[in-house]
Amino acid sequence: MIFHLSNSQFIDTTKGLDISIPLTNDENNPSAWYVNPPVIEPVRANGFVGAVAEGGSVNFRNIFFNPHGHGTHTECLGHITKEVHSVNQSLKSYFFTAEVISILPQKMGDDFVITKKQIEEKLIGVNCESLVIRTLENPDSKKNKHYSSTNPAYIDVNAIEILNQVGVKHLLIDLPSVDREDDGGVLAFHHAFWQVPENPQFDKTITEFIFVDNAISDGSYILNLQTAPFENDASPSRPVLFEIFSK
Repeated sequence: MIFHLSNSQFIDTTKGLDISIPLTNDENNPSAWYVNPPVIEPVRANGFVGAVAEGGSVNFRNIFFNPHGHGTHTECLGHITKEVHSVNQSLKSYFFTAEVISILPQKMGDDFVITKKQIEEKLIGVNCESLVIRTLENPDSKKNKHYSSTNPAYIDVNAIEILNQVGVKHLLIDLPSVDREDDGGVLAFHHAFWQVPENPQFDKTITEFIFVDNAISDGSYILNLQTAPFENDASPSRPVLFEIFSK
C-alpha cells in the first residue's frame, strides 16, 4: 500500500524495515542485567499439555521474560519514577519522522562513549521526532550478545542538548541502555531525557536493544513504533522503518 506524505513524497507500507530482535527461549536470545534466558513452555496441568507435538489439542504456552533485559523494548519515564507510569499510556501516537545515524563510540578511559559532538555532527540541518542510533562496528552477533559485565557503550548526557534542539521525542539505540552499565544507580541520561523529577516528559520514550542491519542506510525515514499493550514502564516493541520515496 502506498501512503502519501505529500504531493511529492510517499512510503510503501509493504516494505517495512524491522529493527527489532525476536524473543527466543534459548541462549541465543540477547540479554543484559544478569537475567536468565526467556522461558517459553507448554502449560501442564491436570493431565492437560499445551503442546500439539506431545498430544495436546492446541499449543498453549507460558512465556517468562524481562522486557528490559531480554531484547527490543520501549520504555517511558516510569522506568525511573516512584510512581507507576505505563508505557502503554504514554505512547499514544505511532508514526514519526526518523533519522538513522551510525556512530563509532569513542574510547574514554575504560569506557566507550557516544559523544555530544558525534551526534551533533550527524544531525546538522536535521529536525526529527525520533532518532535511531546504530553503533559501529555492527556485527550480526549483536542479536545474540550477552551484555552483562561487559561495560557496553553509552551516551554522554550532554548530548541531550542536541536531541532537544532537533525535536527528538523517541530515541532508539542498539545497546541495552543509554546509560553506563554500572553508574551507581544515577542513570543520568534517563533522568535528563525525561527531565525527572523537575519537569517530567510523559510523551517521550526510549527504545533499547534494537538491531539496524547494515543494509539500512543512514538518513531520513518514517518510523512506526508499536508496543505490546502491557501496563508496565516498559514493553517489548517492534519498531519498523519505512523509506521515504520521491516522485
